[in-house]
Amino acid sequence: MAKGGGGSGLIWATAEDLARNRPVVLSLYRQILRALNSPELPLGHAARLAKKAECRAIFIFGAEEKSVHNIRDLVEAARHTLGLLNRGRVP
Repeated sequence: MAKGGGGSGLIWATAEDLARNRPVVLSLYRQILRALNSPELPLGHAARLAKKAECRAIFIFGAEEKSVHNIRDLVEAARHTLGLLNRGRVP
């Protein structure tokens, strides 16, 4: 269902889209927080807490997103971040 005015081309997420993405997003969020706890990451305690707070802020911001394209981009970015964390690199 397209709802953008002026030819914006945005496609807004329906309730079904949001419900379908919820388990994926929650899983990615938990996996990222778990990966931030890894002792393989070169982070001190304060830096680790700061990264977790940054992660929470991004996911809270993303929870308010209604564009299907933006939701897809956020999920893709989360998967990329998780891949970096799993390789022991800090994004």
